[in-house]
Amino acid sequence: MSHISPTKRHHSLTSRAAFSYEAYTIGIVCALEFEMSAVRYMLDKEHTRLPRKLGDSTVYILGELSGHNVILASLPGSQGKGAGAAIAKDMARTFPFIELRLMIGIGGGLPSGKDDIRLGDVVVSMPDGQHSGVVQYDLGKNTDDGIILKGFLWPPPEVLRSAVCIMRSDHRVSQSKIPEFMSAMFQKSDNLRVSYQRPVEADELFQSEYPHVPDEATCQQCDKAKLVHRQPRQPREPIPKIHYGLIASGDQVMKSASNAAEVDRRVSGDILCFEMEAAGIATEYSCIAIRGVSDYADSHKNDTWQHYAAAAAAGCAKELLSYVDVPQSSTTTETLGRHGSELSTGSLLAAQSIFRGQGVQNSGSGNISVGKDLNIGSK
Repeated sequence: MSHISPTKRHHSLTSRAAFSYEAYTIGIVCALEFEMSAVRYMLDKEHTRLPRKLGDSTVYILGELSGHNVILASLPGSQGKGAGAAIAKDMARTFPFIELRLMIGIGGGLPSGKDDIRLGDVVVSMPDGQHSGVVQYDLGKNTDDGIILKGFLWPPPEVLRSAVCIMRSDHRVSQSKIPEFMSAMFQKSDNLRVSYQRPVEADELFQSEYPHVPDEATCQQCDKAKLVHRQPRQPREPIPKIHYGLIASGDQVMKSASNAAEVDRRVSGDILCFEMEAAGIATEYSCIAIRGVSDYADSHKNDTWQHYAAAAAAGCAKELLSYVDVPQSSTTTETLGRHGSELSTGSLLAAQSIFRGQGVQNSGSGNISVGKDLNIGSK
């Protein structure tokens, strides 16, 4: 048997601490394993997994990220809005104290004269125009004036929108911490470095009307004369730029520049990115989507930049959460949550004197009042 030093044993126990279900307040959903792994290996600590609850088939990764106890899950081999909504509901039932939700992964960027979006950049969903941050572009009705988008999606939680504003302000005078977090991630394993490092392949944007050469996995045979000329970024090893605005979400992979432009024309506000799951979560819960740009949502789309873009999105999420203070109620929850076998959810709520959630009340006169994110009592 190999000898384990007291120091290493203490570190192992600390990084694998056990908490109760009630100790976790932030839920993170990823669509694909490599997206989930990018977030996982940026955790400051990983906690021991809890037993699966009846009716929930998801296996969760638990840990600490920027001072918060977080739940991390990926979709079970399926993609799209329905899969995103289903896993968010299961997570909410299993972890009753979730306050904030994030959807983290990759997406197809939509560059424009206004938004200089490059591969490896990050898009954070924020309200723009009449939209709340995520736009469900495949839900609408045809009229004589064109397609009118329908449906309401929850905007990002107010505390995350406030944190975005402070982070965005800080980045006007200082650079993002994404490279720092990615570097720390690479120190954990050579495999992570190889998988998630910045690709050596060039970042190429082709004119929207020029299609990809059929049956070619890469763009080596595409006509380079059809490239859009863009000034190179400085420094030579560019830092991912963070863009803030609308993310379009639908069940189909966007692989047509003309289709992407048509969706953008229907929306009051600029679409910066396309993805497939966030609308499913935002239909039921307030959440923020953070997407690393892995392609340009056109026929030239390939997998080359996916892992790097996922790591950039994970780093952005870690930095954003560092701007969110851990509320006193969550600290109390964490302290009591260490003894989850001794405390029920009801006694935990009583200890905090706080109630959160949605309420629907019928006054008997036909009027119905709806409350969301209610806080009753004192902390």
